[in-house]
Amino acid sequence: MLTATAPCFSQTPAAPNLPSDPRAVFAAAAPFYDFTDVTLKPWHLKATYQLYDDKGNPSEQGTYEYWWASPKLHRSSWIRGNQNRTDWWTAGGALYRKESGGPLRYFERTLETALLSPLPQRSEIESGRLKLELMKIPGGQESFACVTTSLQWKVDGKLMAPTSATPQYYCFDLHTMTLRMAYSSLITTMFSQIVKTQGHFLARQVAVSDGMQRLFSISVDAIDGLDPLDAALKPAADSIPTRATVSQPVPGETGDGVTAGPLVKKTFPTYPMMAKMARQQGVVVLAAVIGTDGRVRDLEVLSSPSPLLADSAVKAVKQWEYKPYLLNGAAVEVETVVNVYYSLGR
Repeated sequence: MLTATAPCFSQTPAAPNLPSDPRAVFAAAAPFYDFTDVTLKPWHLKATYQLYDDKGNPSEQGTYEYWWASPKLHRSSWIRGNQNRTDWWTAGGALYRKESGGPLRYFERTLETALLSPLPQRSEIESGRLKLELMKIPGGQESFACVTTSLQWKVDGKLMAPTSATPQYYCFDLHTMTLRMAYSSLITTMFSQIVKTQGHFLARQVAVSDGMQRLFSISVDAIDGLDPLDAALKPAADSIPTRATVSQPVPGETGDGVTAGPLVKKTFPTYPMMAKMARQQGVVVLAAVIGTDGRVRDLEVLSSPSPLLADSAVKAVKQWEYKPYLLNGAAVEVETVVNVYYSLGR
C-alpha cells in the first residue's frame, strides 16, 4: 500500500492541453519530471519490482529503495534474493558501490530511469540530432499527444533520419500533462496511477512489455520525507569508489561530454536452419554492456520470437567490439540495446 505524508502526495490535477510544437511539449512536461530539482525537500521511496520469464510468467521479485537529499547526495539500493547492490552518490560527486550475488538485470538497472527520469535528456533534445514530430491520438474518453523522436545522421552535410529506423514514442495525457506511455526498441512502457509529489509527477505503477508479453513491472509502495543527515546516505565502510555507467548513449558527441565509440568488429548472425524451417522470424532485442575495453559483455535477451533466434543473436553480438566510449576523455562502460532482425524474405 502506498503511504505518504501530506502535502507530499496529492492526486494529479487537471492541466491545460499540451502545446502543439513537439519541443514545447517536452519543455512543458520536463519540470514535472525533474527529480534533480534543488527545491525538492529530502525524500525516500520504496518500490517492489517483478521480473518475468520468457513466457511472460512472474519469476523473481525484488525491492528497490531511493534516498534523495540533493542532486549530488542520494542513494539507490536493489535487493533480489541473494543479489544486492547499493550505489551512493556523495556531495563531492563521487560514486561508491557495494554489490554481491552477481550483476543486476537490465530492467533493474533502468528502473530508476523509468520512475524518475522517463523523458529524453535535455541535452539530447537541444543537440539537434533528434527529429521530433507530434501527433494526437483520440481514444475513448482520453486523448493523447505522442511525440516521436528519431536519431538523425549527417548525410552529405544534412541531418537525416534513416528510413529503416523505428522512432521512439512518448505519449502524454492531453488533460494532465502526464507521460502515460513510452516506446523504444520494440519495448513498451506504460505509466499508471500517477500522483503528484512535491509538484512532480510519479507513476505508482510501471509495466514494461513486448507486445502482449510482460517483461518487467514496478509498484511504488511508499514515499515519504527524509532527514538529510540520515545515516543511509553515508557510504558503507566496505563500499568501493567506481565510475558511473552511461545508459543508452546517443552516437556522436552529446551534451554530457560522451563520445560514442564506433563498432569496429561485427559478426553477422547465422539464420538457424531449424528456425527457417519453422518459419520463425522477427526481432531479437538484446541488452548489453560495452566495457571500457570496447568488448561486449553481460548480454541479456529482452525479447525474442524464438529461442533459436535468440541463441543465434547472442552468439553473434557477443563477438562485437567497439572503440571504447569516452566521457570527458576517459573510457566508460555503456549500457545499450541491440536489435537483431531476422526475415525470411519473399
